[in-house]
Amino acid sequence: MSEHSAAGSAPLYCPEDTDEVVQSHPDAAIRYNQEPDDESTINHLFDSESHHMPSPDYLLRRLCLHHLTSRQDSINWILKVHARYDFKPATALLAVNYFDRFLSSYHLPGNGWQYQLLSVACLSLAAKMEEPRVPLLIDLQIMDPTYVFDPKTVQRMELLVMANLDWRLSSVTPFDFLHYFISKLSPLSAHHHASPQPPHPTPTAIHILSTSSDLVLNTIRVIDFVRISPSVIAAAAVVSAAGKELESLPLTFYERVEKEMVRSCHQLMEEYLVDTCPRSDRKVRSRMQILAAAPPSPVGVLESAACVSCDTRSENPCSAAGSGTIGAAQEHEPPQPKRLRSSVGDIQELQR
Repeated sequence: MSEHSAAGSAPLYCPEDTDEVVQSHPDAAIRYNQEPDDESTINHLFDSESHHMPSPDYLLRRLCLHHLTSRQDSINWILKVHARYDFKPATALLAVNYFDRFLSSYHLPGNGWQYQLLSVACLSLAAKMEEPRVPLLIDLQIMDPTYVFDPKTVQRMELLVMANLDWRLSSVTPFDFLHYFISKLSPLSAHHHASPQPPHPTPTAIHILSTSSDLVLNTIRVIDFVRISPSVIAAAAVVSAAGKELESLPLTFYERVEKEMVRSCHQLMEEYLVDTCPRSDRKVRSRMQILAAAPPSPVGVLESAACVSCDTRSENPCSAAGSGTIGAAQEHEPPQPKRLRSSVGDIQELQR
């Protein structure tokens, strides 16, 4: 199916040859370390961010136990594979963005292999968007998945995902706004976005970028953040990261975001991401490193990630039900042998 790639652009739908890996441009850089070039870029990000969010009623339609548990299991698996391959933070954020956007517009029957197939497809697409080297689809399915899907099955699911996302895969994420809001934290930085040569960031600015990036990455575990726009998440993350160093924020910080929205998002972060998982030094990949250093078994990985898993509100029964991920799923379903799913029947079943 590789011949169906769009003309004039690198294909996202790639063949799975034995000795081949998918590669993107060698100079591709992670977006959250790139500062917007000028005011027009910032304007475009703010204007288009709503097109890269799940539908407004997504939480209302999906706020049920089996979906929340399946979502949590899917994110846990995505993060474990993400850590094992040392993918960029933006890759995990994009994968979960695709996952939620797809489910907000497409009814996925069941809560077993269908969610696992969707997770593989979303992570594969995100890796193709962000990573210079992407594992083969069969090699991407690690960390003891219940099912292993053949490449054609995953490729068909990738097409289904891309079609339902209207082929909008270059999603606007909170990472895209971090530099903008950090630049508004006067007097830390007086840099204007139109300047061709930005000054070297101060140690304080680097710390704020690192801390806020870490907070942004961990919002994917808390479903409450799904309804919040990327710019507001970024602003709240910067506020949280700089809170101990700044007594107040300049009015220019809120030129493009509503102050009350930022306040509400900031409270969520303080409650579920800062207070729940305290630590002395936050770094961008620290929680991913916790997962990577965990024992190879699913139980060991989940125990090591106990501090990381802040999936939803404590009063939500899904938090307790999903805390064991694989084990919790097995309480509701008998253990099933790992098997290679067919590439035709599965997708036809999803499209019925």
